[in-house]
Amino acid sequence: MGEGGNSSPLFETKRAKGIVLYRLFAASIFVGICLIWVYRVTHIPEDGRLGWMALLGAELWFGFYWLLTQASRWNRVYRHTFKDVLSERYEDELPGVDVFVCTADPTIEPPMMVINTVLSIMAYDYPPEKLSVYLSDDGGSELTYYALLEAAEFAKHWIPYCKKYNVEPRSPAAYFASLASDNAGDFTHIKKLYKDMENKIETAVKLGSISEEVRSIYKGFAKWNSYSSRRDHDTVLQIVIDGRDSNARHTEGCRLPNLVYLAREKRPQYHHNFKAGAMNALIRISSNISNGKVILNVDCDMYSNNSKAIRDALCFLMDEEKGHEIAYVQFPQNFENVTKNELYSSTLRVISEVEFHGLDGYGGTLYVGSGCFHRRDTLCGRKFNKEYKSEMKWENRKGEETSILKLEESCKSLASCTFEENTQWGKEMGLKYGCPVEDVITGLSIQCRGWKSVYCNPTRQAFLGVAPTTLPQTLVQHKRWSEGDFRILVSKYSPALYGHGKISLGLQLGYCCYCLWAPNCLAVLCYSILPSLYLLRGISVFPQITSPWFIPFAYVIIAKYSWSFVEFLWSGGTILGWWNDQRIWLYKRTSSYLFAFMDTILYLLGYSDSGFVITAKVADEDVSQRYEKEIMEFGSSSPMFVILATVALLNLYCFAGFLKEAITRKGTVEAYDETMALQILLCGVLIVINLPLYEALYLRQDNGKMPSSVVFKSMAFAALTCVFTQVLF
Repeated sequence: MGEGGNSSPLFETKRAKGIVLYRLFAASIFVGICLIWVYRVTHIPEDGRLGWMALLGAELWFGFYWLLTQASRWNRVYRHTFKDVLSERYEDELPGVDVFVCTADPTIEPPMMVINTVLSIMAYDYPPEKLSVYLSDDGGSELTYYALLEAAEFAKHWIPYCKKYNVEPRSPAAYFASLASDNAGDFTHIKKLYKDMENKIETAVKLGSISEEVRSIYKGFAKWNSYSSRRDHDTVLQIVIDGRDSNARHTEGCRLPNLVYLAREKRPQYHHNFKAGAMNALIRISSNISNGKVILNVDCDMYSNNSKAIRDALCFLMDEEKGHEIAYVQFPQNFENVTKNELYSSTLRVISEVEFHGLDGYGGTLYVGSGCFHRRDTLCGRKFNKEYKSEMKWENRKGEETSILKLEESCKSLASCTFEENTQWGKEMGLKYGCPVEDVITGLSIQCRGWKSVYCNPTRQAFLGVAPTTLPQTLVQHKRWSEGDFRILVSKYSPALYGHGKISLGLQLGYCCYCLWAPNCLAVLCYSILPSLYLLRGISVFPQITSPWFIPFAYVIIAKYSWSFVEFLWSGGTILGWWNDQRIWLYKRTSSYLFAFMDTILYLLGYSDSGFVITAKVADEDVSQRYEKEIMEFGSSSPMFVILATVALLNLYCFAGFLKEAITRKGTVEAYDETMALQILLCGVLIVINLPLYEALYLRQDNGKMPSSVVFKSMAFAALTCVFTQVLF
């Protein structure tokens, strides 16, 4: 019940339309899948029995995995917030919000990109005295620190400008790129200030150091006097803007949000636990400085595109009826640099527009590491108790009467290498350690403690980031994600076992869908190779067109891919975008997921250790130009490319060999139409989908082509496989 007896909710939930019809449609597909299984079991041939059984195994897996994917489509819900009701009821009592921005390398995450994200967060439509922004610099770079200092000065002009003209987006770079001129004199003045700041920062980055003149103007650079390397240095903690200070005001005299820089202590002999370790240090530091009830974490490239996103999140967390059950509010990850037809399928469009809404219907979506608003106490390990209702209203922060210097000194130990020894940090408190996807496993553990989460996908996207612009970046990113998810499945936190009885069955299945990304590689490789090899030998592994058993194969293929196509277009994609999505689907499952699967097995056997690869956020000019033209970028001698090229060439060689054999012996290909139609179709589709790869192997001359070493290796492997097949059969 709200104040004054007002019981109107702060958000509403609507179920997707047409769910019953979809369930009937899905049931018909499952009947077709079962009939395919029956056919495989009852029609085992004498010739090609081994391959037949392998295809049966692949089809069993595909059917099982398809069932898992239905969990995220069976019960979709959509949320709508009432921000005006929130303001009317709680404007003076809105809680403190601490925002964590994480960066780790000033080379692949340029300081200008980082501070544009910081500035967009500082300019949120939210009371500045209740907003604190923390930058965690795991690269320990004085260049990033200097950029933050310059950003703090610019914020005194940028924040009032944003509020005066209701600017969207509030990232300066994105705003100035979106229009040539606006608001006359004010626009010209603020853009000049931004360019001056940009020039200063870019000059320092090019020089690779901070001038003595700058060091004399700003405080804090002495902290780097004991700096040895990015992996060996003391804690650097600077409260750049203290909202209590009368000097911390913008040009119109209003307060600025708190702004804090942290480079936690690093020592070679201590494992720093990557982003999870940085986040946990921020949780402790912020609890002593601002202690906001709500914590938002964003990646350094994910700038705020919606200044009211905090209020959207609070509509869920402060709702009188259901808010006390909600641990976190997850926004989708969207990207500003995606091409029209999504060359690398980086938007994960169907996941964000369909599947996460489906998981939301079962008690909450996954925590995906950025754009997520948490209750502080749930992130720190609190279990859900329906009798306990956390008070979300505003409280004055800790350290209100403490000087900045004393506050900084007292907090440094909280970010030391030894602080977490013999504690529950990384286990029961904060983000969990030991997994490449620390966010997913942390969200799962929170939900298993009884909490729910919600997925908020407003019309105006809340955050916009930078998507990979090359195929190697895309494959490496998905390798880390799929490996991390698979490790969760085989750990004590497996959603299938650990989640049993703690979260709903639908949510368990939803988690398992992503945790089983990596094992998908085996079935996909089997289906990408064996039918083509048997086509080369003239052995049929599918029913004839005239056989009744052909119908379930045809129906499942047509129905499944037709729905996939409709789903993609309904989510806002294009026809060519769907085709690119199918290509990347194939590439991920035959390379990224394969390496993730093998690395996980090695990890379980004790031959591999956890790692964390940062995706580069910058690209060379020629790479960017090819990306904008939607020309696929290869350009490196990655083992993943050897596999992709080998499978692609294998299909090409098999198809060519089949045509030669068919024309030589039968005089026409039509003689094989009835018996091998599905194999011809499958091999042909694989060839068409790999056209960009063939171009990169043989036709292209730019730097984005396939390296010669990959060309020779893949040709040799494909040819040897074909020869081996001829001898074996």
